[in-house]
Amino acid sequence: MSEPSASASIEISAPPERIYELITDLARVGEWNAECVSGKWLGEVKWAEPGARFVGSNRNGARRWRTHNTVTAAESGRVFAYHTRAAGVLDIAIWRWELTPNGEGCRVEHMTWDTRGAFMRVVGGLVTNVPDRATHNGANIRKTLAALKQHAERA
Repeated sequence: MSEPSASASIEISAPPERIYELITDLARVGEWNAECVSGKWLGEVKWAEPGARFVGSNRNGARRWRTHNTVTAAESGRVFAYHTRAAGVLDIAIWRWELTPNGEGCRVEHMTWDTRGAFMRVVGGLVTNVPDRATHNGANIRKTLAALKQHAERA
């Protein structure tokens, strides 16, 4: 896969299994995520496994929008990844979390690849009020990781 359009990592003093539980608990994701305020599993599968689908509810200031997501990788304590689409059909992004154990907890890397075509770049910028998605995502990934660290280490 190519280089991500935005990524960051952080060391967290919590076991990778705990981090995995947090990042796959869609109902609580808004407690630490900078843009996604909640998520809801769709269909019969209500947990992270390849092929599972969920809707993410997002916000940027007064702007609100939903995304449709399909899990592409799910391995407890190691990786959680999903493909994001608008209206379930228009490519937006691939998101990936990688968890690497270390002596005190784990290293958490969060990354995204912008998969939008030219049309969706224009429409997405208008809907979300984010004309420079790579810079915006980079800042939000860093905020999200800092909040996740705080949340995980106090638990």
